Amino acid sequence: MLDVGKWPIFALRSLEELKLIRQACVFGSAGNEVLYATENDEVFALGTNFNGCLGIGDTQSSLEPRRLDILCGKKIACLSYGSGPHVVTATVEGEVYTWGHNAYSQLGNGTTNHGLVPCQVSTNLVNKKVYTWGYNNSGQVGSGSTVNQPIPRRVTSCLQNKIAVNIACGQMCSMAVVENGEVYVWGYNGNGQLGLGNSGNQPTPCRIAALQGIRVQQVTCGYAHTLVLTDEGQMYAWGANSYGQLGTGNRSNQSYPAPVAVDKDRVIEIAACHSAHTSAAKIQGGQVYMWGQCRGQSITLPHLTHFACTDDVFACFATPAVTWRLLSVEPDDHLTVAQSLKKEFDNPDTADLRFQVDGKYIHVHKVLLKIRCEHFRSILNNNNDEIIEISEFSYPVYRAFLEYLYTDSISLSPEDAIGLLDLATFYRESRLKKLCQQTIKQGICEENAIALLSAAVKFEAKDLEEFCFRFCINHLTVVTQTSGFAEMDHDLLKNFISKASRVGAFKN
Repeated sequence: MLDVGKWPIFALRSLEELKLIRQACVFGSAGNEVLYATENDEVFALGTNFNGCLGIGDTQSSLEPRRLDILCGKKIACLSYGSGPHVVTATVEGEVYTWGHNAYSQLGNGTTNHGLVPCQVSTNLVNKKVYTWGYNNSGQVGSGSTVNQPIPRRVTSCLQNKIAVNIACGQMCSMAVVENGEVYVWGYNGNGQLGLGNSGNQPTPCRIAALQGIRVQQVTCGYAHTLVLTDEGQMYAWGANSYGQLGTGNRSNQSYPAPVAVDKDRVIEIAACHSAHTSAAKIQGGQVYMWGQCRGQSITLPHLTHFACTDDVFACFATPAVTWRLLSVEPDDHLTVAQSLKKEFDNPDTADLRFQVDGKYIHVHKVLLKIRCEHFRSILNNNNDEIIEISEFSYPVYRAFLEYLYTDSISLSPEDAIGLLDLATFYRESRLKKLCQQTIKQGICEENAIALLSAAVKFEAKDLEEFCFRFCINHLTVVTQTSGFAEMDHDLLKNFISKASRVGAFKN
């Protein structure tokens, strides 16, 4: 479980107070300011309060939590901060509030007056479109000029008709990942942090050409460096590297994307913060790595830690000790309905039904199965059996399926997920089918790409089929030399060659 007490700013808070915290964001030039929300949706702030960044109505520092009445009762969806500092938060209802330093109109309220209390920004934001405002000396607003922008304005240019799925900001640059996985960048580029192969500033959004054919799912920015994660679990980095924050084994700046080898396993999360030169990543096996500026040391290659989450890297090793995202803390003394159901899976003390698979038992509850699955609704009505034997699927696959009904998630290796995809197709479980496809993607390699493509076609998994096809095209030389390609079904091979030719795979 995430422990907010690892951040020094919480050192004077009692254990009883810390147990009430459900969300928190630590920021400031020395990690000396924090805003947090409790289990009752009350919002508090404490710290040095530079430029009124705590939003408590004055500029007095406070070692004791001060209540932000304006935000109490409003469920916070996301919260971020900039230099100065200033704070921007959005509620689950879509309201945007800003406060703090405002010399460059970074609060988006049309003035340059500092904001001492949270003020709602009057905007007409269109869902998943990119809006910017504030300081713009290097084109970081993306408006095509270097004039400061006092109110939120939609970024148009080449982003006009594109839907953003992930955005991030460095100290003076901005990034956006759009639906098709392309990355657009703009702003200051003195350290090559835009990944365009040069160090010239970019006043309007520009697509990173070096990532063409690579589908990016996450982007995150450090002070002057950038990390991206692809849907194949590969990480790329570029920008400033004086502390080794790119993880490339040296301290030379990089103006275009360079692959970073973290581990043989796939990367599932990357982390960086615009106020630090530290980087972190979590791999599929759960291990967390860190590199860059770590407590005064320059670590130039990803270093394995004992942490369970990337947040702990920034609490214990970043300078300053800030958060790279809004922390979300799960309570440990109160279980939600979902958590209670999860605990009851395969519990023989409360179960009223057992499945026997490969000679092993899995204990479940009839009523939950009937609520969650149409297949069980039909076969368990008027069925008083205490044991049902299953022979069509393996034990790991069927156990994962039953556990999914309790948790709405799957915990299975990419190899076994193919069998679960077969089951999901047979039982017509569309959501489970999507989760299987996501898991299978994480295990793709040159040797099994054709086998996975064949499975995707067989089970009509269109998203997985397109993913496998793209992977094969991007690794065409190696894939065509594998035994899987040599043994490929004739019709599948014919369709593959036809589709590959249409996308220009054989143009050379």
